[in-house]
Amino acid sequence: MVVAPPPLPRSNRPLRYSPGMSALTARLLVFFTSAAVLVLEILAGRLLAPYLGVRLETFTGIVGTVLAGISLGSWLGGRAADRYRPTLLLGPLLIAGGLLALLAPPVVTALGPEFTTAGPLEIVVLAALGFFAPAAVLSAVNPTVVKIRLHSLDTTGSVVGTLSAVGTAGAIFGTFLTGFLLVATTPSRWVVIGLGAVLVATGIAFTLRYLRPVHGGTMATVVALVVAAGLLTGFATGPCDVETAYSCVRVQVDPARPSGRTLWLDTLRNSYVDLADPTYLEFRYARIMADVIAAAAPAGPLEVLSIGGGGFTLPRYLAAVRPGTRNVVLELDPGVVEVAERELGLVTGEDMVTVTGDARLTLRTTAPGSFDLVIGDAFSGPAVPWHLTTKEFLTEVEDRLDEGGLVVLNLIDYPPLGFARAETATFAAVFDTVLVIAPPDFLAGEAGGNFVLVGTDGALDDAAVTERIRSRGGAEVVLSGAEIDGFVAGARVLRDDFAPVDQLISRP
Repeated sequence: MVVAPPPLPRSNRPLRYSPGMSALTARLLVFFTSAAVLVLEILAGRLLAPYLGVRLETFTGIVGTVLAGISLGSWLGGRAADRYRPTLLLGPLLIAGGLLALLAPPVVTALGPEFTTAGPLEIVVLAALGFFAPAAVLSAVNPTVVKIRLHSLDTTGSVVGTLSAVGTAGAIFGTFLTGFLLVATTPSRWVVIGLGAVLVATGIAFTLRYLRPVHGGTMATVVALVVAAGLLTGFATGPCDVETAYSCVRVQVDPARPSGRTLWLDTLRNSYVDLADPTYLEFRYARIMADVIAAAAPAGPLEVLSIGGGGFTLPRYLAAVRPGTRNVVLELDPGVVEVAERELGLVTGEDMVTVTGDARLTLRTTAPGSFDLVIGDAFSGPAVPWHLTTKEFLTEVEDRLDEGGLVVLNLIDYPPLGFARAETATFAAVFDTVLVIAPPDFLAGEAGGNFVLVGTDGALDDAAVTERIRSRGGAEVVLSGAEIDGFVAGARVLRDDFAPVDQLISRP
C-alpha cells in the first residue's frame, strides 16, 4: 500500500496585509528615493569641501557614512514594515527624509567651522551629522514598498529583485545627474532645496492617499517646517563667494595692502595677487620659484607651461619681469578662470593662453620640446592631485621641455615628510639633476609647509640659486647631489599604479 504524501501548503495564500500600490508607482518611488540618496551623497562632497577640503579621505568618509545610513535605514525600515501597516509609513518617511535633507546644508555650515582639523574621525563625524540621517530615513522607503507589493510568497523573488534593480538604477541616475549636470550648473544648496521640497510634497501626497482623515493642523505644521527648513538652507550660504563645479571660491581683500587679494579654494589659501603690482610675491614658495627662474632659466622671454592657474600669480609675474614671455596655463576649473578675470585682473590673449580641463589630458595637446619652463602649482586641497605626481606624468612633462628646460614644482607636506620625500624620489627617477628648496627646519623634518622641487636634464648651478635667495634676504636651503639621496631616505617612487598621495601627506 502506497501512502500519498500530505498536500503541500498553498504558497500563494494571502499575506497579513493586502497591497495598495501599483507596480509602476512602486518602481517610480523606489527609483526616486534611491536617486535622492545618491544626489545627497555627491553634493556632500561639495558642501563639506570648504571645511574639510577635497581629497580621497573626504570622499571615503562620505561614501562610508552614507552607506552606513543606507544599511541601517534598510534594516530598520524592513522591521517597521513588518510591525506596522507599511502604507502608513510611506508618507512620514518621505516627509522626514525631505526635512532632514533640507537641514543638511545649515547643519554643515553651522558646525563646519568648528572642525579645525580634517582627519578621518573629523570627516566621518561631520559627514554623519549632515547626511547619515537623511540617507537612513530615505533608505527605509525601499523595504516598505517591497512589503506593500508582496502579493504572495510565490512572487517574493521577482518583487524583491525588480525593486532592487530599480533602486540601483535610480542610484546610478542620481549619481550621473548630479556629477555630470547639477554640480556644474546649479548651486548645491538650491539642488538640496528642490530635492527636499519634492520629497516632502511626495510624502504629503502619500499621506493623504493612505492616511484618512488627515488633521489640517498636521499638514499645516509639515508645510511650516518645510518652509522654515528651506529658508534656513537658503540663507545658510556658507563661506563661498562662488561655488564652481570643483571648488568653493572666495576672494579676500588684504587689509594691510589695499591692492592685495587672496584667492581661497575650499580650505586652501591658494594664491595672492597684487592688482597694482604683478611683481609682488606674497607667498614664500612663489619667491623661491622666482629665484630659481632668475638663476637657472635662459635670459629673455620664456615659453612657459603652468600646470594649475589659481590666481595666475607666477604667469603674470613672468609677463611683467620678462616682457614677451608666452604663458600657457592648464587650469582644471573654468570657474576659477572666470573669477581671476573678474576679480583678480587677469587678461588673457596670445601671450596668456588658458586651457581648461584636467592637466593630465590637456598636457597632451601641447607640442613636445616647446617649453623652456614648466611650473607645477596644482592642488586639490593641500595635496597635489595624485595623477600629477607620478613618474609617468613627469616623463610626459619632461618630453615637453626643450633642451635644458626646467620643471619647478610646489608641494605641501609636514613631518615626517612622506610625500615630499616620495615626490623627490620620483623627480630623481625622471630628471638628471634635482634640487629641493625649503627652510632648514622643513628639510630637517622639524616643521613643514611649502617645498619647491626643481628638475632638469641639464646642469643646475645650485650655488647661483642660493645666492639669489640670499640676495633678497631669504633663509631657504638648497639641497642637491648626495644631499638629495639623504633627504629621500629610501622613499618609494610614485607610479600610476601606486601613488597614495593623500595618505603620504601629513597635516600640521
